[in-house]
Amino acid sequence: MADKYQVIIVGAGLAGSAAAFKLAQAGLEVVLIERGQYPGSKNLSGGILYGGILNELIPAFWEEAPVERSITKNIVTFLTEQDSFSIETHNNRFSAPPYNGFSVLRGKFDRWLAEKAEEEGAMLVPGICIDGLVKENGKVIGVKADDEEMLADVVIAADGVNSFLAREAGLYKDLHKQDVAVGIKELIELPAGTIEDRFNLTGKEGTAYGIIGYATAGQAGGAFLYTNKESISVGLVIHLDDLLKGKRKAYDILEDFLEHPRIAPLVRGGKATEYGAHLVQEAGYDNLSRLYDHHLLVVGEAAGLLANNGLVIRGMDLAIGSGMLAAEAVLQAFDRNDFSADALSSYQKAMEQSFILKDMKTYSKAPGFMKGHRLYQQYPDMVTGLMEKIYAQDCSPKENIYKIALNQMKESQISLLNLAGDGRKGLFWL
Repeated sequence: MADKYQVIIVGAGLAGSAAAFKLAQAGLEVVLIERGQYPGSKNLSGGILYGGILNELIPAFWEEAPVERSITKNIVTFLTEQDSFSIETHNNRFSAPPYNGFSVLRGKFDRWLAEKAEEEGAMLVPGICIDGLVKENGKVIGVKADDEEMLADVVIAADGVNSFLAREAGLYKDLHKQDVAVGIKELIELPAGTIEDRFNLTGKEGTAYGIIGYATAGQAGGAFLYTNKESISVGLVIHLDDLLKGKRKAYDILEDFLEHPRIAPLVRGGKATEYGAHLVQEAGYDNLSRLYDHHLLVVGEAAGLLANNGLVIRGMDLAIGSGMLAAEAVLQAFDRNDFSADALSSYQKAMEQSFILKDMKTYSKAPGFMKGHRLYQQYPDMVTGLMEKIYAQDCSPKENIYKIALNQMKESQISLLNLAGDGRKGLFWL
């Protein structure tokens, strides 16, 4: 006979571990299955974790969690082939509890959160690749790996982008190439002192860059760079349809980006220790599927959770929040001894009332706006060209800034109508 548990969670990422923590803490029998040798072993090097929701689950988590640096400085940069224009904000309030966001290395952080779930009583089972769902009378009753079956009252699918469990259950909308981006990332080691001097940081402060334009060879997407304790995470996110049209390998674009005059000094002398690629779902709120079925819930990346307003990309806090809300729905189902789709629909309702889906809905038009190619070619040319003309003093008579701006717009092939339209969309959609 197959083993039977109360809850099986497939995937020990942030969403799965958050759900396991909350359920085990409430006394349920929880199995957390991870295909990697340990949680985080299959993840790329890291990202920015906005920790407000995790602080609700584990108060003052930063005192013990393997966070890297608290992000106090955010920089938005437009790149052309040789030049750049940046806007920087530095907020001291982000350098003190409860903080705002941290750079994290997922290999360390995911492992820590899964171990916290273990401490609460969850059973962590690494190195197991789940092949599919076990069904009876059309309803999910467990999962299978090779010839073995594990049964449960509830299964939580936390198996990442392109979730095969959600797809098998009929809860996953097919993604098209325009709905997906390719993320590539390098981890570059540098001494802590070098990072702090180079980025003008003190103590545990960190910097995060969002970069647009030449970084992606003019294709829809963007670049990122942020500081860890003793390394820099740097990479690109490029929309798949644009990448296929451009016929250049993503890695070659990344190498050109790292050699840019604005970027090369930031990574100079560093040692690349990690490289990887990852699919990113960019379809947003409008492409979300139903998140529940009989005995089944879908969380995190498997549910397509990502909020992008053009300046801030959030996924980790949404994943943690979805795992917590899924756990609450499961606990209610056990109280009623009812694991039907109707009973578990409380999860979807809670998600819709939470910041998670509200924020995704707020930015639902952002994916379409971010496909506009003027953002990646003409606007970087315009702002860098405008700044050059303002600061260049070559003994020729100067026009006022308004006329300089109009002339630069013409040179960059941007009309006032383009500027007004794009500005309106950016203000209302981002």
